[in-house]
Amino acid sequence: MSSSDPSTTATQRWRLDLAYDGQGLSGFAYQPETETVVGLLRATLARTLHLDEEPPIVGAGRTDAGVHAFAQVVHVDLPDNFFASRGGPDAERLVRALNRQLRGRLRVLQARVVDPSFHARFSALWREYRYLVLETPPPALALHDAFAWAVAGPLDLDAMNLAGADLLGTHDFRAFCRRPEGSSPEEPLRRLVMSARWERLEDTWQMSPERAPALRFTIRAQSFCHNMVRALTSTLVAIGQGTLPVSTITERLASHRREHLPPPAPAGGLSLVGVGYDQFAGGPSGFVR
Repeated sequence: MSSSDPSTTATQRWRLDLAYDGQGLSGFAYQPETETVVGLLRATLARTLHLDEEPPIVGAGRTDAGVHAFAQVVHVDLPDNFFASRGGPDAERLVRALNRQLRGRLRVLQARVVDPSFHARFSALWREYRYLVLETPPPALALHDAFAWAVAGPLDLDAMNLAGADLLGTHDFRAFCRRPEGSSPEEPLRRLVMSARWERLEDTWQMSPERAPALRFTIRAQSFCHNMVRALTSTLVAIGQGTLPVSTITERLASHRREHLPPPAPAGGLSLVGVGYDQFAGGPSGFVR
């Protein structure tokens, strides 16, 4: 199927749920000179459906280079005459065809036709991220860097959760976000955080040669600003190590100042694990509810 005039072609809106390993990809958003999640998916869709142009793709949120996703959501408008000529939409066949060409670099978990009013970003009610920390002294194996952040322990889990509780509710996160280009330093960066918690896990898969215990930070918010989760993670880890007081989160939310806070945690430990939607849009992605 070839569409020489996309503006006049009838389309159907598709929701695609994706998973990807952030290593080797230059983030989520399209960049013409480098390979990204959107760029890879656009090219694969165009090749699979024999489109003259790569279709625009809208995501629930952008992940940085090196950040993983188990439950990203995008929407894309695809020509319906391609599917009509083959007996109607066939989500399973589309998923199989895309995954054959993506070869594991990115995986389409499921596909469905949704109402044209669905918007991957604006219809989302919340996003949930998880960050994995290993209590093992750096330097860690390169394998660790790909999925976790190795830090010197032991970490005070109670102190980290006590400080993390101060994140709940709506706050101005200027101290923990990279400011959008062109915005004023006085402009608030307000975000609603719904939950934030640390848990200690056992290394039952023996992913670390030291059998190092792992800590998992899970945070859900209506939306996030740039670097927010990684900046919060490094600050909470410093609180767990005793180099910052528990009151740091409250103080910095009030002062909006970032000076003398640790740099954001590495990208490899961070994963997008869920995006919340109403049932009309197919419900939440991932395994979180």
